[in-house]
Amino acid sequence: MLIHPWDAALDAAEWQDWLAATDRFGMLAVNNVDPAQAPLLVPTHFVLAGAELLLHLARPNPVWPHLEAAVEVRVAVIGDYAYIPGHWRAKADAPEQDGVPTSYYTAVQFVCRPTLVDDAEGKAQLLTTQLADLQPEGRHAHVAAGQSPYGPMLPGIRGLRLEIVRVEAKLKYDDQKPVEHRERVAAKLEERGRGLDVAAAAQQRRRLAVLGEWKARPAR
Repeated sequence: MLIHPWDAALDAAEWQDWLAATDRFGMLAVNNVDPAQAPLLVPTHFVLAGAELLLHLARPNPVWPHLEAAVEVRVAVIGDYAYIPGHWRAKADAPEQDGVPTSYYTAVQFVCRPTLVDDAEGKAQLLTTQLADLQPEGRHAHVAAGQSPYGPMLPGIRGLRLEIVRVEAKLKYDDQKPVEHRERVAAKLEERGRGLDVAAAAQQRRRLAVLGEWKARPAR
């Protein structure tokens, strides 16, 4: 993923806070064992647990042989995205039709080493961790091997522990542009109010408050 200096996360806390406010849903990307075939992409919920991502998939999922052969995989999450029309980005002294459109978005990608979990106790522990993160209100039965209701279902899934090798985080909101430009585009996003426009504007305003003019950005 191309990350310009002005698109980079301010620090690890920025992408971690963003991820914690999402549904932790992304795409698991796995190389195909046949290099002539396309990679496999699997939509899935996951949880961040320390230096690992945890998830589970149905046993019939066709991705398993490819995961078993994989040394590294990637999990990609994207959100707070919006299309920015060219006429919003035109320079003040230029015709609006000369403006160049772009996309705003936040993207976090994890490069990981996979370990498959097939023992019942391991899967029960993994599911317990997922439920605690994704369903913090509880209101679910205890997950234990050999115990209803979840125990008899455990053979139907396989768990996956993904050791994080590195994280690539990008927040693309025109931070290299002048303050007036970013304020104007944020206002237009809020006015349009379509899809994730308001969320994208909030990210742009948040980064603007921290960074100000790009040249004034403090060294990291």
